Amino acid sequence: MTSSLNRFQIALTFTIVSLLLPLATIAETSPIKIGIVLMHGKGGSPAKHVSDLAASLEGQGFLVENLEMPWSGKRAYDVNVGAAEKEVESALNSLRLKGSQKMFVAGHSQGGLFALYFGSKHVLDGVIAIAPGGNVANPTFREKLGESVELARKRIAEGKGDEKIKLADYEGAKGIFPVNAAPSAYLTWFDPDGPMNQTTAMRSINPAIPVLFIAPIYDYPGLLKVKHQMFDALPGNPQTKLYEPNSNHLNAPSASIQEIIEWITAVAIAH
Repeated sequence: MTSSLNRFQIALTFTIVSLLLPLATIAETSPIKIGIVLMHGKGGSPAKHVSDLAASLEGQGFLVENLEMPWSGKRAYDVNVGAAEKEVESALNSLRLKGSQKMFVAGHSQGGLFALYFGSKHVLDGVIAIAPGGNVANPTFREKLGESVELARKRIAEGKGDEKIKLADYEGAKGIFPVNAAPSAYLTWFDPDGPMNQTTAMRSINPAIPVLFIAPIYDYPGLLKVKHQMFDALPGNPQTKLYEPNSNHLNAPSASIQEIIEWITAVAIAH
């Protein structure tokens, strides 16, 4: 009974804060400095679909690290998942040195999936997953990329895991496309039972970490089919929320700016 009452009180406090807090700079509402690491989607860059969100967050007084990640168009999985984690850790440390007291990780599409995975491995104040996609464990990815995954395994077994070769990637709107990558790094990203298994990542998040799960109403059909299944896989937290902007997949970061700012601010103040 006490636990249920505490959860209710936390949820009520969060709701009140969300309703009363205007969209103003964090400097005007609290002395707390908030840091956010932001990650783009597959084949993207910091200057594409997340750039408006990054600029708006900075304009509201947040400290932002807008990263170029290994799944960008330029990098093509040039490092493994563990090295990518260290890149985010380094960005978080940079934000702490700038004075950040509350730490959030946000990402769009594959960046959203990686944000969820990162949240399952690290202590954060919150995770924002914007139209998360790229779940290599789903049947479509297994079908489209199965040959490349097995080829990567074979090359690793032959002792050639660090020699770059032509492998395949997949994205819903783009289909299958080639990437020139080292099998040893590639397999960490595309092993169906590895880190980019979205269901496993979501279920593994510490219940103390709230998640803003953003699922635009005009998202890709495959993501729309599983959005409630994915959201329901998250551990219970009174501040975890499903937000469904009137947007498509690519425009979801820009369409969610106000919600993201209000949610982060309310979570930071409530903690």
